[in-house]
Amino acid sequence: MTQNVQETVIGRITSVFGVKGWLKVFSYTDPKEGILNYPDWTLDLDGKRIPARLEEGRRQGQAIVVRLKGIDDRELARTYCGAEVRVSRAELPELPDGEYYWFQLEGLEVFTVEDECLGKVHHLIETGSNDVLVVQATAGSIDQRERLIPYLPDQVVRKVDLASQRMVVDWDPEF
Repeated sequence: MTQNVQETVIGRITSVFGVKGWLKVFSYTDPKEGILNYPDWTLDLDGKRIPARLEEGRRQGQAIVVRLKGIDDRELARTYCGAEVRVSRAELPELPDGEYYWFQLEGLEVFTVEDECLGKVHHLIETGSNDVLVVQATAGSIDQRERLIPYLPDQVVRKVDLASQRMVVDWDPEF
């Protein structure tokens, strides 16, 4: 299935919760409860897209639990386990200048300040201190190495140009 570029993944349904059709959700939002701000979901499960409406939800310990419209028993809820939770990108709040959603950075070509191509941002990793760009080699990159580059605006990441799909980093290619 091809990903809808007008949507972004904000979580994943992990398991059932209780006997009344509630589901546990692993939220990718920050804060975790942010997923509850989006009532209209598209569930992506085994290549099927299923519209879903968030009826209620709350934090339960370290997890987020939700009740979706029309799901009121444990066995029906179980059929949704493993689904990715997607929302329209248009629903996401606008960020201040210089801040980006991860999906905006994924796919950008990465160049050093000396204009050497290191590859493209494949994905990001959240660490305790800062996020890390996983840059994979492309046909036009200086070598075929994968690089892990800290996402540190102004220190390492010097420029992000979404219009030209390009990022400039102050990074030694030998790292």
